[in-house]
Amino acid sequence: MAKPSAPSHTPMMTQYLRIKREHPEVLLFYRMGDFYELFYEDAKRAAAALDITLTQRGQSAGKPIPMAGIPYHSAEGYLARLVSAGESVAICEQIGDPATSKGPVERKVVRIVTPGTLHDEALLDARRDNLLVAIAPQGERIGLAWLEVSSGRFSVLEVESEAEMLSELTRLDPAELLVPESTELPPALGERRGLRRQSDWLFDHESAHRVLCDQFGVQDLKGFGCAHLHAAIIAAGVLVDYARDTQRSALPHVTAIGVESRDDTVVIDAASRRNLEIDTNLGGGGDNTLASVLDTTTTAMGSRLLKRWLNRPLRDREQVMGRQAAISLLLDHDGHEPLRDDLKAIGDVERILARVALNSARPRDLARLRDALNALPALEASLAGYADGTTLDGLRQHIRPFPELAKLLTRALVDNPPVVIRDGGVIAEGFDDELDEHRGLAEHAGDYLVKLETRERSRTGLAGLKVGYNRVHGYYIEIPRAQAKEAPADYIRRQTLKNAERFIIPELKEFEDKALSAKSRALAREKLLYDSLLDSLNAELARLQATARALAALDVLCTLAERARALDFVRPTLSETPGFDIRGGRHPVVEQVSDGPFVPNDLRMDDDRRMLVITGPNMGGKSTYMRQAALITLLAHSGSFVPADSATIGPVDRIFTRIGSSDDLAGGRSTFMVEMTETANILHNATDHSLVLMDEIGRGTSTFDGLSLAWASAEHLTRTRAFTLFATHYFEMTALATEAPAVTNVHLTAAEHNDGIVFMHRVEDGPASQSYGLQVAQLAGVPQTVIAEARTKLAALEQQEIDHGRRSADPDGGSRRHQSAPQQADLFASAPHPLVEELGGLAVDDLSPRQALELLYRWKSAL
Repeated sequence: MAKPSAPSHTPMMTQYLRIKREHPEVLLFYRMGDFYELFYEDAKRAAAALDITLTQRGQSAGKPIPMAGIPYHSAEGYLARLVSAGESVAICEQIGDPATSKGPVERKVVRIVTPGTLHDEALLDARRDNLLVAIAPQGERIGLAWLEVSSGRFSVLEVESEAEMLSELTRLDPAELLVPESTELPPALGERRGLRRQSDWLFDHESAHRVLCDQFGVQDLKGFGCAHLHAAIIAAGVLVDYARDTQRSALPHVTAIGVESRDDTVVIDAASRRNLEIDTNLGGGGDNTLASVLDTTTTAMGSRLLKRWLNRPLRDREQVMGRQAAISLLLDHDGHEPLRDDLKAIGDVERILARVALNSARPRDLARLRDALNALPALEASLAGYADGTTLDGLRQHIRPFPELAKLLTRALVDNPPVVIRDGGVIAEGFDDELDEHRGLAEHAGDYLVKLETRERSRTGLAGLKVGYNRVHGYYIEIPRAQAKEAPADYIRRQTLKNAERFIIPELKEFEDKALSAKSRALAREKLLYDSLLDSLNAELARLQATARALAALDVLCTLAERARALDFVRPTLSETPGFDIRGGRHPVVEQVSDGPFVPNDLRMDDDRRMLVITGPNMGGKSTYMRQAALITLLAHSGSFVPADSATIGPVDRIFTRIGSSDDLAGGRSTFMVEMTETANILHNATDHSLVLMDEIGRGTSTFDGLSLAWASAEHLTRTRAFTLFATHYFEMTALATEAPAVTNVHLTAAEHNDGIVFMHRVEDGPASQSYGLQVAQLAGVPQTVIAEARTKLAALEQQEIDHGRRSADPDGGSRRHQSAPQQADLFASAPHPLVEELGGLAVDDLSPRQALELLYRWKSAL
């Protein structure tokens, strides 16, 4: 920011510069009357981001001061655009009284709006979490903490590696990320929008512990189960401190901290999460994702919870089966539809309560909360029939009516209140006698003014006389300019206009004092009553928050029941025996977006079938078949029913996918490098309880390199005994079934028709007979001349391979010296190990004992 020379400062600009120095990194919205003004570089940044006019005000160091402004009453829309662009904004309000101020009106920053601390309804996506996340690396552990200021949800987790941290950050998708200033970040985070580097000294365990104990009003953190999580406590303390500073207030709705563990969940790394398109597709949108198919929730808070369930499948069988049992109960009693009807009257109670706690709730927030509280008795009645001990019964115990609060809000609020309390009109007539008295005096002003105007016209004989009011000059009597000289002597001139004169009389002045003071007193009283309503709600905040959480969970269960019935999903069986037995499995997303009927397929994996080598044509359905296995597994561990005729699924600790890649230009990695990085992660971390999807390993390099890598990777996974679906276009990989245990070949069927191809999309045992590459190329629109040339070349190559096989079988080894380069099919079929070849040509009887021993040592060294 430009530094003007001291002598050119006006008092107002001196005040501005002092406040701006305290907030150098953020845009400063400086309140001046009905506008928020920005100056210097802030003005230039805002003008460019918002496409508003850049003007100037005065001079600094002989140069004009850039200035831009936005109306304060429409600031939300501008703030939303700035925050979505990654900006943070300090809101500086006038807190002094202009009538009594000497010099500039006193101002101070009342709140800093940042991407991760939003709670205003207009600035948030109602159906997605908006998280503030902090990370704190401490030795071999990395602490993570995340807070949703708009709901009060607060959790911590510790991980052991950078890869695990990236996996969790991909799941959480923070709007804002706090990191220590000196921490070296991986390339994936270095350019992240919303990244905020904080001073290293803030990441101190003692001060973080003190901040958290103060927040929760406790002496230690043992009661929250996180006292041993040294790194996570640091991250959590930094996060709370940052949130308090930006809100310029306490966080009364943040009353507890939850502890998560990766051991409790089916772990999905960042790449696998992206490939499975759980709630975000590969293009970054929300269409054609698992969440888009399942999310028919009736409340926004239910929608957010559903996405959290899908992104964090559980290994706790009891909790998962409790969710499944609840869905079954709802379906058996057809209870989900009545409950969904009841839930339609429930707004986003979770976020409304956060705004209540932060004293930023608007009148319409309270009206929606009123409607929600009035709907609770019907919900309680609908849940009354469910047996004790069920998940639904547990939710019912929290969904209790609040009759006194419901009655209070119903009496206090008008049916359809205005957006803001600023101009009044929120509190209903009859709620407060004092307010009604002030309003009565102000509202009768209209009748008095009509009578006064009639009387004065009669008294003066001036037909053009009018009685009016404006906010600047108050009440007045207006006479056309031509008749002004006929005004009575008791008329005192107040204002001269081009075509009229305005006057005041003692009687009107006296009325003005009474009426305006009554209006002012009514507005002050109304604001006092409104604050009292917020206090009453805050007194029950903890119970209300528990009810909101239960309502969100009920919404998700009812939604999963509705989806199960509408999409023909079945309840899966969670077995303690490792393996998969899925009959008639379907891809939940592809099935919904396909134009034609979806072809279901079975998946059977057990100790004798731990790896399926999948072959078949491109576009034949290999990737769909693999992904549907992962999504069915994910749904089952989220507590949902699944798209299948039946499904039995054993314990799963992780889901890995290596499907598709693109260049990582920012990280300087090629497509093949990305592929190998993802493959390395799988090979290092897969266990005998992991589900692994490997698609076309090795395609980014030469044929022999790629095939070798694919073969070696598959062999490694057979030793790991991970449940693996291994799709490949290398037909040589089918030989693995005869060389490694628990490997089975399957293929996607297709048929040729008139030089074209028909995809059958059915999975059958055995390897595919051919790849149908030319037919797929033809479908893709490759010119017919190119297809014809390719067919000719293919025939020549196939004949060459036949001839090569014959020469290889010829006992005359001399012919080998003249053969062509080895063909792909011979890599594992006819390429013996060099030591085996040497042994085959060795005259054993001619070796002395010493030579034999030396030969053994040389072979051992070579191996």
